[in-house]
Amino acid sequence: MTVTGRNTPLVTVLLCAAAIVAACGSTGGTASSAAAGAGAPSAATGAPVAVVTSTNVWGDVVAQVGGESVAVTPIIVDPAADPHSFEPTAQAQLAVAKADLIVKNGGGYDDWMSTMIAGSTTSAPVIDAVQVSGKDTGPSGVSAAGSTTGSAQPPLTSATQGTAADGQGGSELNEHVWYDLPTVDLVAHQIADELGSLRPDRATYFQTNLATFTDKIHGLTAKVDAIKATHGGTGIAVTEPVPLYLTDAAGLVNKTSAEFSNAVEEGTDVPPTVLNDTLALFTGHQVTALIYNEQTSSPETEQLQAAAKDNNIAVVPVTETLPAGNDYLSWMDANITAIAAAVTR
Repeated sequence: MTVTGRNTPLVTVLLCAAAIVAACGSTGGTASSAAAGAGAPSAATGAPVAVVTSTNVWGDVVAQVGGESVAVTPIIVDPAADPHSFEPTAQAQLAVAKADLIVKNGGGYDDWMSTMIAGSTTSAPVIDAVQVSGKDTGPSGVSAAGSTTGSAQPPLTSATQGTAADGQGGSELNEHVWYDLPTVDLVAHQIADELGSLRPDRATYFQTNLATFTDKIHGLTAKVDAIKATHGGTGIAVTEPVPLYLTDAAGLVNKTSAEFSNAVEEGTDVPPTVLNDTLALFTGHQVTALIYNEQTSSPETEQLQAAAKDNNIAVVPVTETLPAGNDYLSWMDANITAIAAAVTR
């Protein structure tokens, strides 16, 4: 992700005291309700498990699975922060050192998290979402991906699992794996297993929460499948690869060249011929929607947005981090609903 105003100081999350976990540990919806009790578990359950995540997206997934038995500290919650160039504070380093469990995205998205882990004395298990997804060629996560321990449904299977597909038919990894519902399902299973290992007395509780969460993931998957059944093959454009796992699953065809979207993501100039070819997608009505990363702004992306509006083509804004007032499930549900509405105009 490339963010306008890169030199603006980034906001990081201070270590969450037990009494304020609900405020800084997660966002709204199910996750915030669950995390709100994290500071005062019953004597029978003991202290909450301290979990540090690189972003609030994975922090919310942890909160939904861990409920009242976790205290979650996401390092990045500010939507203006660029995870690629983020510079952690000493407080973030201390959070990692004290964590019982660490969840990072991996795939080069949050390499600073790996640096902090390597520079600390932590022995906490680390869940790497990209490795768990099977889309990376590296070693697998901390435990067997796709565990079906307990009451949760077996994890979903991704059409791109086991490859480094970038959602565009290329060979480079698209690290935005939280837009891939099967990956989120797998990571949630991994989280439940790790939490159960750390707190065996709460293992059944974690698996019950997991079952609730994965049931809702399956419901979102059904909505994506419905788009594919009725609008598979529909052309779309994107400003960046961020949503491509989701749009691919919906059977939508990304007509934006990788050269354009990669240049935007890396913050480099888009060659004039590439920009002209991309703008022609809108003037020639080759696409029905533009999926626009609203956390990124550049002259080229603004031109695409203007071209879409001028040609009565729907613009669907998406984000990389969890918007305020949403949990992961409500956020993805809103994205899926918006995409469905855009391709049925």
